[in-house]
Amino acid sequence: MMRKAILFFCLIGSFTASKAQQNYDASLIPKELLPYAGAVVRDNEVSIEVKDLDNAVYHVKQVITVLNKNGDNDAHIVVWHDKDRVIKNIKGVIYNQFGQQTGKFSESDFEDESAWDGFSLFLDTRIKHYLPSITEYPYTIAYEYEERSKQTLNFDEWIPNPYTGVSVEKSSFTFICKPDFNIRYKETNIPVKAIIGTNAHGLKTYSWQLNNLKAIKNEPLSPYFKSYSSSVMISPEKFVYYGISGSYTNWKDLGKWINDKLVADRKQLPFETIEHIKDITRDITDPKLKAKKIYEYMQAKTHYISIQVGIGGFQPFLASDVDHQNYGDCKALVNYTQALLKAVNIDSYYCFVKSGRNHNVSLLSDFASMNQADHIILCVPFKNDTTWADCTSQTIPFGYMGDFTDNRTVLALTPDGGKLMHTPKYTTANNLESRKANFTINEAGELSGNMATTFKGVDYEDRDYLINEPKTEQYKILQRVYPINNMDIDKLDLKQDKSFDPVTTENIKLHARDYASVDGNKLYFSLNSVDRETYIPRQVRNRLNDVYITRGSTDEDEIIYTIPAGYHLEKNPLNVTLNKPFGNFRASMVLEGNHLIYKRKFQLHDGTYNKQVYPDVVDFYQEVVDADAYNVVLVKN
Repeated sequence: MMRKAILFFCLIGSFTASKAQQNYDASLIPKELLPYAGAVVRDNEVSIEVKDLDNAVYHVKQVITVLNKNGDNDAHIVVWHDKDRVIKNIKGVIYNQFGQQTGKFSESDFEDESAWDGFSLFLDTRIKHYLPSITEYPYTIAYEYEERSKQTLNFDEWIPNPYTGVSVEKSSFTFICKPDFNIRYKETNIPVKAIIGTNAHGLKTYSWQLNNLKAIKNEPLSPYFKSYSSSVMISPEKFVYYGISGSYTNWKDLGKWINDKLVADRKQLPFETIEHIKDITRDITDPKLKAKKIYEYMQAKTHYISIQVGIGGFQPFLASDVDHQNYGDCKALVNYTQALLKAVNIDSYYCFVKSGRNHNVSLLSDFASMNQADHIILCVPFKNDTTWADCTSQTIPFGYMGDFTDNRTVLALTPDGGKLMHTPKYTTANNLESRKANFTINEAGELSGNMATTFKGVDYEDRDYLINEPKTEQYKILQRVYPINNMDIDKLDLKQDKSFDPVTTENIKLHARDYASVDGNKLYFSLNSVDRETYIPRQVRNRLNDVYITRGSTDEDEIIYTIPAGYHLEKNPLNVTLNKPFGNFRASMVLEGNHLIYKRKFQLHDGTYNKQVYPDVVDFYQEVVDADAYNVVLVKN
């Protein structure tokens, strides 16, 4: 993945000696800042001064009062650093609820350890972090530090209210530079615009200040947090990155610099590899099928491992190194795949994307900057059939994006420079989980039968974690997946069709003792034993955010129960229909002779909906959960 911003603002702002006399009594916090807050930023000052193209200095000062245990994590000071970003002068003070000093801390109190992420082979980033051990609330910590960075390609984004549950009494951000250092900036949800001026030293200044920001509530089904929090992004016109200079004012220019300076000359392959690629594709005439063959060759040969060292945060390994070592990160594997494709004259694009499953986050069309993306994917622009691929997975099919990078704007490096493109969208109809089951229930309450399920769209990956597990482990896991009491699996068949319209199929033969409860002449059992909805969004009074559904989906189920002869339904059969703008649900059952037929269809429609609809969303889920919990009562004649 792309290198994360080196400075991570767990908290923003701090304490200075000149402010030691300030009163941090918790009772002085304005009452309007307390609702929904676990912590309050009392004072926050962040400044970035660009002294030269290879020298930027960060000053961070913050005072934060932790109101209760929900805010403890906000008192965790975390600072990222490496050989090109050096921390200096960390110090701080701790106060009790009355604003009385109870302790101090300095750099020697911080733990300094590798920022190992569990999958990076090479990682030179480290973190210094400190969390005070305090159990009496409220308490206040005040701290400050300085960092010096040797690059000006990207600057840390200012987010005064970076998390839900944190209110802000005062926060300021100042960017300082020489008069000839030109920047662009992007303000989001900033009510007071930048004040541009000149300081006493003749340097240009850009300043922002926000006061009395109320805590943002954590509300289910909310849009991407940064779409409604306050932020300022800074992007330079000219810069130096690890000794490489450049300039840009738009995505086209930025893409051209990345391609020319970091990527273009790293695609050389050994002669033997080029000849091998030509040989294995010699009999394939369709360019897309040829690319698929090459992609599968790359998957079988390599494995993913992250590289986060120096310029390697943005620059891929040489294709020849990947070919020899058989591993690489997202950058290296995309670059390597491009080189393999080029061996048979198939052009492709190296693409920057903001990844994530919970929200589809696009690069900003009107603001180019280097810190908006965190992952690299591949685009192959076939004529009338643009195809996308993630090169970090050893299992997913060529052309399959899944929910990690679907439906968002990305930056493609084309021969003409950077170009914004959009990845494919998986629709409500595409994301399909379809299931059919034929079960028999005998008079002893025992269940037996077969169940077949297909997974398409983003649901295609739903069984990826099972495919390579031993059969015994697959059985154990599926016994937890399906809410069928006392289920034993007699036979399981899992298959993945890795065509351009991929499908996973699951076929299970099973039995379950005591599935139905027997009471005299009655049988009791759960009607929906295979696909129950259990999620109900919590109630939120006075909701602030719109309702956001990331992607649509469709679940379809049909179960036919063969029941013992001579039984009839004791109560009215289930028959529920719900139609809302954001979703639909139908569930019905009918008894035809000794066949009890249950049908269910549950759909969600992606989109952003007015916050006023949220109570309907909660009620909708509640009714679905209730319908899925329906119990059948059969009475013998």
